[in-house]
Amino acid sequence: MATALLVMLVTSAQAHGGSSAPLPPGVQIPSLTHGQMAVIARYRGDIVDLAQRQTVTDPTFRRLYNHGNLQFTYCLWGLMPGSLGDEESPFNECSHAYLATAKALLAYMATMPAASREAKALISDIDADMVRSGASWILCQFSGEAFSTGAVIEPRWRDMVFHLPSLAVLLVTMATLAAASWAIFGAKQAGAV
Repeated sequence: MATALLVMLVTSAQAHGGSSAPLPPGVQIPSLTHGQMAVIARYRGDIVDLAQRQTVTDPTFRRLYNHGNLQFTYCLWGLMPGSLGDEESPFNECSHAYLATAKALLAYMATMPAASREAKALISDIDADMVRSGASWILCQFSGEAFSTGAVIEPRWRDMVFHLPSLAVLLVTMATLAAASWAIFGAKQAGAV
């Protein structure tokens, strides 16, 4: 995992950084404000659970569902510190992408006969939570950015060295993997001698 992270850090191109270029083909995903991200993040598990229970789907549903899961994976499963709240985090833009996709998936499920009732109830809960938290008023540089299932937003890997919380997680992960490797393979070699 550490090697894969290092390779991505060194070789990855910068994440797409703005709305100046036309969106690639695919299902278009509306933007999400920074404040809405925190609310959608709290409900993402419920949205995915509802999606997983759907047995009758269509290509749009599957594109949104698969794209959201792919974005979530690229964003290291939302585990990086500051990925939601820190606009300077190299993972903030990709967090916008997977959470905007979750919101779009929920809105799409509200149009599906089998999921409509539960999706609308979940939308009502999310709306109430957003009003209570004033979520639509909290903006950041990625708040106006629309996304598409035709493009994956990668974290800004090169910026990890300048974002101390992300760098700390990377270094601790690498040290842990190195220690585990040494414990496994070093112990075998020492026992063989």
